Amino acid sequence: MYINGEWLELEKTFAVFNPTNGQQIGEVADGTQQHAASAIAAAGAALPDWSASTAYERSALLYRAHQMMMQRQRQLAELMTAEQGKPLKAAMNEVKYAADFLLWFAEEAKRIYGETIPSARSDQRFLVHKQAVGVVAAVTPWNYPISMLTRKIAPALAAGCSVVLKPAEATPLCAMAVFEILHEVGIPAGVANLVTAADPAPIGQEFCNNPTVRKLTFTGSTAVGKRLAQDAAPQLKRVSMELGGHAPFIVFDDADPVHAAKGVSLVKFLNTGQACISPNRIFVQRSIADTFIDTLQQRIEKMRAGDGMDPANSIGPLVNQSAVDKVERQVQDALAAGATLHSGGKRLLDNGLDQGFFYAPTLLSGVTPEMLIYREETFGPVAPVITFDNEDDVLAMANDTSYGLAAYIYTQNLSRAMRTFEGLQFGIIGINDINPTSAAAPFGGMKESGLGREGAREGIEEYLETKLGGFSI
Repeated sequence: MYINGEWLELEKTFAVFNPTNGQQIGEVADGTQQHAASAIAAAGAALPDWSASTAYERSALLYRAHQMMMQRQRQLAELMTAEQGKPLKAAMNEVKYAADFLLWFAEEAKRIYGETIPSARSDQRFLVHKQAVGVVAAVTPWNYPISMLTRKIAPALAAGCSVVLKPAEATPLCAMAVFEILHEVGIPAGVANLVTAADPAPIGQEFCNNPTVRKLTFTGSTAVGKRLAQDAAPQLKRVSMELGGHAPFIVFDDADPVHAAKGVSLVKFLNTGQACISPNRIFVQRSIADTFIDTLQQRIEKMRAGDGMDPANSIGPLVNQSAVDKVERQVQDALAAGATLHSGGKRLLDNGLDQGFFYAPTLLSGVTPEMLIYREETFGPVAPVITFDNEDDVLAMANDTSYGLAAYIYTQNLSRAMRTFEGLQFGIIGINDINPTSAAAPFGGMKESGLGREGAREGIEEYLETKLGGFSI
């Protein structure tokens, strides 16, 4: 663990495994609730000086962290592939994306503006000032184990907050590598702290109950996010949540079905479907469904699963056995209820893949609302296709979920694109675009997919309080 500027070793540790082959690749300190409390105390002690530092000083440190992360891009990517399982090319892209947040918020640190407001009284002046919210507790997931860290740490540090991070227990090595960078660039002791633990519950409890923490930021499942928000509520802590998704991907009949199928194949199977913005329900207008399904099947059958270090492999492992079981349950339920299997539909066990958690890229058609896969987030490599007849029907089906993170539209009709964009109840929508994300763009969901936004200028506002001064002169 990294607390108050020092790396701490504990006698009690937990092992970290490669999901590709099940081999142990390291072990890390197994922290306790008391360690979380110590880290929070260190962050609280460091806060006054850090928040009083100039925006230019904070910016310079984030610039240096960006440069160092890019210098270590391949090293970090190889660690990510070993620890999380995604193909090396995807890991390289993620490190670049993670570094983008350091660069963006290095710039935004110098753009924390206040304002003056005219008063009705001639002897009064109003001054609006933005300042750091305080100590931030952050909890990050395993599926994007570096970019999700910088998406929270960078704006918090830029705003003048100090941070305590609890990374996912499956990917602590990536978090340690990021904190090595923060240490080497000279982030002051106590400003950024890392607590690793095999059991996240006591750490989360301390984050919610400790009054020194004034802001909680979490990325993960909706169920856990709701629990954390509930536990943080008695102290009225600021919370931001990036939670689950159940993204619709809508292909209208005026779109090129071949082009749309290629787009789906790229985004659906990115990170083996383990992304909160991954398309989970693929709605295709009936007249072009056959061409779309044929194209998607051809592309899926060319995908190869295996060790991400091999550039020929585009499908990595799922995170653990529970993830495999969930995918298997959804697929079998769909088939029992009448869905058609075009590709995949089974766990991969040949050629040494039985040592990891591999599931074949899968294509289903004939999916209906009664099936589990229509309602539940999959987080796996399964593409379920649902046909529709008209615009009103598909909009109602797409919005028929408690989630509201991401959605996708393929159409060449500008009016239809605008109507659907405005009608979809989702926070991020790609129109003929499978990658509607950037450090410069706000990321977040509606309904039960979260609270607040990350990235963009909105991202730093999540870590700032607004203070009003009324001056009598």
